[in-house]
Amino acid sequence: MESITLTPKPEPKKIGGWLILVALGLLISPLRLCMSLVMTFPPIIIDGTWQTMTTQGSEFYSPLWIPLLIGELVFNLGIFMISLYLVYLFFNKKKDFPDWYAGLAIISFVFILVDAFLVTMIMPEIPMFDYETITALIPTLGSLLIWTPYLFLSKRSKDTFIL
Repeated sequence: MESITLTPKPEPKKIGGWLILVALGLLISPLRLCMSLVMTFPPIIIDGTWQTMTTQGSEFYSPLWIPLLIGELVFNLGIFMISLYLVYLFFNKKKDFPDWYAGLAIISFVFILVDAFLVTMIMPEIPMFDYETITALIPTLGSLLIWTPYLFLSKRSKDTFIL
C-alpha cells in the first residue's frame, strides 16, 4: 500500500520591500480616480459645457462628444471598480494579482492614447500629447515598465502572491 505524504502549503511572504510602494499606489489610485470623476463630470453638466458641446449649431458641437464623454465616464467607473478589486487581490495575496495589475496597466495606457486621439479628432487645435495627457501617461508607464515586470519577476512577489 502506498503512503501519501502531505506537504504543508507554503505561507505567503509578508508585504514588504518594494511591494510597499505598490501598496501605496493601489491605495491612492481609487481615491485619485474618485476625485477626478467628481472634479470632471459634474462641472461639465452644471456649468453648461455639456449643452455647448452637444447642441447642434453650437460653436463646439460635435456628434462625437456624447459617446466620447459617456465612454470616458463608463471607462473611469470601471477602472475605479477594478482598482478596488486590485486592492482586495493585493492585500489578500492572491496569485491573480500580477495578471490583473498588468491588464489594468495595459488597458489604461491604451485608453489614454485612444482618448487623446479622439479628442484631437474632434478638436484638432488641441495637441494629442498635451499636459493632461502626458500627466496621465507617466504613472501608467511607470506601472507598465517598472511595477509590472517587478510583479512577474521578483522573488518577493512570487513568494507573496500565492493564495
